[in-house]
Amino acid sequence: MASEDTLPQPLQGIIPPMVTPLSDRDTLDVDGLQRLVEHILSGGVHGLFVLSTTGEAPSLSYRLRFELIDHVCKQVAGRVPILVGVTDTSFYESVNLANYAADAGAQAVVLSAPYYYPAGQAELLQYIEHMVAALPLPVFLYNLPSHTKLTFEPDTLRRLIDIQKVVGLKDSSGDMIYFHKVRRLARERPDWSLLIGPEELLAEAVLLGGHGGVCGGANLSPKLYVGLYEAAVHHEMERVAELHDRVLQICDSIYTVARHGAPVVKGLKSSLACLKICGDFLAEPFYHFGDAERQLVRERLAELQFPLGLPRHTRPV
Repeated sequence: MASEDTLPQPLQGIIPPMVTPLSDRDTLDVDGLQRLVEHILSGGVHGLFVLSTTGEAPSLSYRLRFELIDHVCKQVAGRVPILVGVTDTSFYESVNLANYAADAGAQAVVLSAPYYYPAGQAELLQYIEHMVAALPLPVFLYNLPSHTKLTFEPDTLRRLIDIQKVVGLKDSSGDMIYFHKVRRLARERPDWSLLIGPEELLAEAVLLGGHGGVCGGANLSPKLYVGLYEAAVHHEMERVAELHDRVLQICDSIYTVARHGAPVVKGLKSSLACLKICGDFLAEPFYHFGDAERQLVRERLAELQFPLGLPRHTRPV
């Protein structure tokens, strides 16, 4: 069963949105998953987010989602809080996922606006109120307007902050004006967590009062992102500038090999495959890199060895 009491409130730090290792379109790469989880946890992260956008959640079958939840919860075994993405176009499929996550031992769920039909703010507010009442775990809202066509507007969040079981927001809008408006609202709830999605904004967000980041690059180099978070918390500005620059190097090199589709996920999975952590198979409709692109990833990883701070056993091959 779930152990909600192990969820810090507010949750702070680096909570990587874990990629989902696959061996084909509907099969987990179980050995790769085990290596990936241990690799991420070895970096000192503060939580783990499964079934995220980086984890290709909307493209995975429900059977595979359940299997992933089981494997991760058993392996992590309470070492860090596990957040499970339950966003779906179906109300009851979100509830089913949340119930399964709770029974497996997860600590919270993550919920964005339902995609496909764009709702108004009044409908969104009612949807979240109804959903939270039906869910067994604390809820982190997920602001992702690029994918859902809908923003949790500040007036809507002002109402949702009053719901005790809503414990935070992950903002992936990339809009720092919006982020600061939410930060001011969050002062009403000292136990409420405000997390940034785009890793390029991690330093700025934490320096100005955010609680941490849900950074895809922490799949690759968790120590780097934890180090940047800690430097920002302690206002060690020279260290912040140095580590922020290293994060930008990852974004500029690994995430730009692909130009369309899912460039971040493709770059991360190819990098992890080069490091022999897990395979690089992607869920349909996307596909892994060809030989020329993989070679480019290897070359860029080799250039990043110092800034990545990778352990010796994970050199690119």
